[in-house]
Amino acid sequence: MAQGNLAPAESPALSPGPISGPQPANLGDILERVLDKGIVIAGDIRVNLLDIELLTIKLRLVIASLDTASQVGINWWQSDPWLSADAANGSSNQALEEENRQLRSRVKALEARSRDDG
Repeated sequence: MAQGNLAPAESPALSPGPISGPQPANLGDILERVLDKGIVIAGDIRVNLLDIELLTIKLRLVIASLDTASQVGINWWQSDPWLSADAANGSSNQALEEENRQLRSRVKALEARSRDDG
């Protein structure tokens, strides 16, 4: 008498393969989506006493990657001296200051010329 394999056959429910239905997203996927698209959370907190407004707190929270924020026009960190070396060194302001000096000297020259002519 030959003995057969007594191990139970593999159940289809336990076999690896495609899972039907939605798969839960891991934290990395969620974070990637949020940073790619951005998310805005806004809310107001008001404290009133007998219809007198005592305190209002307006909350605005934007979560996005720097690229996404730049695309929608949010770029305050580029001019903040605490966050940008260029802003701390004043390299962007130096060009404006030089242009301002040139314009002031041209105005003075025009004013002097108008005094001489008048």
